[in-house]
Amino acid sequence: MPRDLRNSDEQLWGNSLSAVNEPRPGRPPLIGVDRVEQVIVDTLESTPKNATHWSRAKMAERSGLSRSTVGRIWKAFGLKPHLEEGFKLSNDPLFTEKVYDIVGLYLNPPESAVVLSVDEKSQVQALARSQPAFPLMPGVPERRTHDYVRHGTTSLFAAMNVADGTVISSVHRKHRSVEFKKFLTKIDKNVPEHLDVHVVCDNYSTHKHPTVKAWLEKHPRFHMHFTPTYSSWINQVERLFAEVTRDLLQRSDHRNVQSLERDLRDWVKAWNENPKPFIWTKTAEDILDSIARYLKRINGSGH
Repeated sequence: MPRDLRNSDEQLWGNSLSAVNEPRPGRPPLIGVDRVEQVIVDTLESTPKNATHWSRAKMAERSGLSRSTVGRIWKAFGLKPHLEEGFKLSNDPLFTEKVYDIVGLYLNPPESAVVLSVDEKSQVQALARSQPAFPLMPGVPERRTHDYVRHGTTSLFAAMNVADGTVISSVHRKHRSVEFKKFLTKIDKNVPEHLDVHVVCDNYSTHKHPTVKAWLEKHPRFHMHFTPTYSSWINQVERLFAEVTRDLLQRSDHRNVQSLERDLRDWVKAWNENPKPFIWTKTAEDILDSIARYLKRINGSGH
């Protein structure tokens, strides 16, 4: 370890040791600073033989401590070796400019304009479970089979008004430039003529196809704002898709694509009866500072 943990924040260290050695039934073992430090060093800077990460059992064998003691040490210092999160940093050369542009639309939208967060939730599957679900009962959760039969796919096109949360949507069996142009036409018909339309969307080739560009040239009130690569988190409609997945798709049971599309339309209709805008609070500076801190942390971790 590049630094001695005992020379770090003494209060945190003391509190963490107290958590490790907190009173328990029977005679509590007293664990010295050196042994706690060694567990942390081994967890952060090594891997067990023939394994990619430490388990409590493996660390207990390595350290000579009990599994429960290892668990308390990890909990006290916020270590979770069994968890892994994926990430993909943007390599967009215009990342900063695009963040300022899109966040500026969220926090300070232009006058006489509507800002729409747009994307397609593609390849939504109509899945039919092989057996009926067992319903929820007191003390027993709803139970569903893990196997299912696929009955085709569809795509949900959505444009969410970031100001009021209302959604313009369409469902199409494919998500080519043809369908995207049709969706832009639907947006054009639904947004009052006196308003400019600012569209936030990703860099998917469909959104930049020559047919789409030709359509945009004929509709000058439309202004496209593309998110940085690998940065779907900045597109608010992704939050909406997460709601659709949790409310409808996660436990769906559809015998055909038509019933799936009907349920998607009904879900959006119900959403629009009580729309919930997602309040954006972070400034562009907040985001860039957060990414800078993250990069500094992972660059200093030896990875």
